[in-house]
Amino acid sequence: MTKQKLIDTLAEEINITKKQADLILTKLVRIIEKTVKAGEKVSITGFGTFDLSSRKARRGVDPQTGKEIKIPAMAMPRFRAGKRLKEVVRS
Repeated sequence: MTKQKLIDTLAEEINITKKQADLILTKLVRIIEKTVKAGEKVSITGFGTFDLSSRKARRGVDPQTGKEIKIPAMAMPRFRAGKRLKEVVRS
């Protein structure tokens, strides 16, 4: 499902304009981004949890040259599905 389809569905489900649905979705995503970037978890009961995972620095190989390269440590966003989402998807 694309963002636009999600906006259309949200607007239809709660009887608001598409513009209002777009604003709500955009703000929700921005809040999750800012919170996770600050190192906090965003937990939506039954749906899942957004948080940060850290990757250690490691060595890799440049596929074009075959030379060894250093890949720096970095923080990566992570989503873990909640119990209800897992149950809905499985059935």
